[in-house]
Amino acid sequence: MRLIEIACKERLKSILHNEGLRYTSQRQEIWNELLESKEHRDAEEIYYSLMNRGIQVSRATVYRTIDMLVKNNMIEKLDIGDGKARFEYNDKYKHHDHLICTACGKIVEFYSKNIDKYQREIAKKNKFELLHHSHHLFGICEDCQ
Repeated sequence: MRLIEIACKERLKSILHNEGLRYTSQRQEIWNELLESKEHRDAEEIYYSLMNRGIQVSRATVYRTIDMLVKNNMIEKLDIGDGKARFEYNDKYKHHDHLICTACGKIVEFYSKNIDKYQREIAKKNKFELLHHSHHLFGICEDCQ
């Protein structure tokens, strides 16, 4: 097991303990599913992915675990405007923003040094301490145009 996997597992155990929840192999599998995925998936997609891999887990456990992971900033919740929340691993060392197609739901990650620069300048000008930001740009992707 790689060092980062051990650290993530220990962090998960610590957060579960603080939340008064038991560490289980099902909760670990839910965390692994989110940690290893490059996609932005909703809870049902995560549930079915686990089931298709032969992991027996209840929907309730998937939803409760996801809520706990969001609450503890281990994953991010994305609202793309279609009524279904999407989730992704919160890699605080790899910041990115999102382009979202309102026709098909496609999500493209991007990073812009200029956006980061301008938002710091705007925050400073207005005497704000910038803690975090999230940009979701909505439009129509090339395939749907």
